[in-house]
Formats: sequence, C-alpha cells, structure tokens
Amino acid sequence: TPIQAGILPDLLKGRDGLGQAQTGTGKTAAFLLACFTRMLRNPLENPRNGSPRILIIAPTRELVLQIEEEAAILGKFTPFQTLPVYGGLDFDAQMEALRHNVVDLVVATPGRLIDFLRKKVIDLSNVETLVLDEADRMLDMGFIPDVKRIVYATPHKDKRQTLFFSATFTDEVRRLAESWTRDPVSVVIEPENVAADTVDQKVYIITDEEKFPLTVNLLRNLKPARCLIFANRR
Repeated sequence: TPIQAGILPDLLKGRDGLGQAQTGTGKTAAFLLACFTRMLRNPLENPRNGSPRILIIAPTRELVLQIEEEAAILGKFTPFQTLPVYGGLDFDAQMEALRHNVVDLVVATPGRLIDFLRKKVIDLSNVETLVLDEADRMLDMGFIPDVKRIVYATPHKDKRQTLFFSATFTDEVRRLAESWTRDPVSVVIEPENVAADTVDQKVYIITDEEKFPLTVNLLRNLKPARCLIFANRR
C-alpha cells in the first residue's frame, strides 16, 4: 500500500518514523514487518522473561487485539511470542505470562501497562522498537501522562527505534514526536476521497440536547433495515 511503500524502506534501515494515513491502509503491517525483520536480523542469545524487545502502545483494547491478530498472521513462521496487555482481561493470567515466559512483542493499552510497571512484572529497559499507534486518540482519551511515563521507562531515544502512526497528527502529538524521535522519516498519505460518491450525506446543525430526540425520530421515519451509529465515547 502507499504508506508501506513510503515508509518501510527507511524503517527497515532502523530509522525512526512518522506515518500518517487513513484507517485500513496497512499501517499496522508496515510497523509489524519492520519489527519482525529487526528481531530476525538481530537474534538474542539469552532473552529474559517479561522483557520485551518490541513495545506497541494503542489506546483501546479493540485496537490491541487487532494488532495482536495481525502480528499472529505476519509472524506465524517466526519464533517470536506476542502478548496483548489490556484492562478487562484476567490481570493475574497476564502477569503470570510475563513472569514465566519470554515475550518478544507486547501490545498494550497504557493503563494496564502502567499497572505492570508499578508491580515490576515487566521490564522495558530492553525495548528496541517503541511504536505509538493512533497517537492522536491517546491524546484525546487523556493517556498522554501515562504514555510519557512508559516512554521514560524504555531506553533513551538514541538507543531505540521510535515509530508514530496515526490517521491525523495534531500539533501536540507532533511536538511529542519531535522530542521522542531522532531524525524521523515522515510519510503522509492523503486520502484519495474524503467521502465516496455513492454516499448520500446530510448534516444537522443541532445542540447536544437535540441529538437523542433527532436520532430517535430519524430511525422512526427512515425505518432502516440496518443502522450503524458512531459515537466518540463508550
């Protein structure tokens, strides 16, 4: 895909990177392929339990599971172990997995990862590649203080590869990227179409109080066979 073609050659050389592209354009595969290649080229003789080489931080458990699923497909014929770390899953089971197993790649939400850092069950001092996925959403959800704490638990930026991926980059996220990366390659893929020609769009300018009654009335009047409602909070 365009984002992979634009950023992978530099990531494979070990450069830091900022990748901006819409959801569904292959960003996840771009950073996972770079991570797996790095580990295959530099095998560790005596890896330690609970000390990942790759750390991927994502804002939601859904995204963590999505990345883990893709890692399982792309890394199927590699010897590497991936562990998802997120709230809502058995805390003790995740903790035992870290304590008693070599885990090469950890995909985590910030909150649960902070819990494990506090309990000293995970050691981030050997992280070779740090990936922040959907960085803007982490900012929107108030995770940046946690993310800062996690970043400072990894090696200095001169001793790790740091990758930022997002559909959008706000000024604040760009400032963080500048302070946490060194000479990053930046690849921005603009969406070809903001909206498909086949989509009929209507916009209603309303107050917050009017949202619910308007939604109910639209559903009553349109009687859709299928309906999908997007919201920015659970």
